[in-house]
Amino acid sequence: MLANPKLFSFEEAVQIRQKCKNYDIVLTNGCFDLLHSGHIFSLQRAARFGELWVALNGDASIHRLKGPQRPIIGERERAYMLAALECVRGIFMFGGLRLARELEIFRPDIYVKSSDYTLETLDPEERSTLEKIGAKIEFVPLLPNRSTSQIIKKIQQLSA
Repeated sequence: MLANPKLFSFEEAVQIRQKCKNYDIVLTNGCFDLLHSGHIFSLQRAARFGELWVALNGDASIHRLKGPQRPIIGERERAYMLAALECVRGIFMFGGLRLARELEIFRPDIYVKSSDYTLETLDPEERSTLEKIGAKIEFVPLLPNRSTSQIIKKIQQLSA
């Protein structure tokens, strides 16, 4: 198994978060299947707001969200790659389709999404939870024309 000192159970992440009083805890989430420059750019931007934690969709969650062919890379390997990034402080996995429960318990100071989202397009339950806990919501720019779906499509075209 790949050793990963930045991967924590959700319970461990919450305990660590509760001890962090002197700086902002930032949370973002995603699948990060086929980690690419667009992901890294957004994560580096998110980390400018404080100590960055990533809530990583587990394999079953991605399968339900993206279809039977996904994820391409398993959850432990995706967590390992994210942990290699200096800008990432910690990672925990979640298995649901939405993050509202984890947001309420983890209680980030700042929640970051990429600019393909807006306040209006955030999941209503997640947005309501963020407002309830008083978390600030920030959006970071996307690098254009960089997505996992585009990479998969290009690979499929090459193999056709």
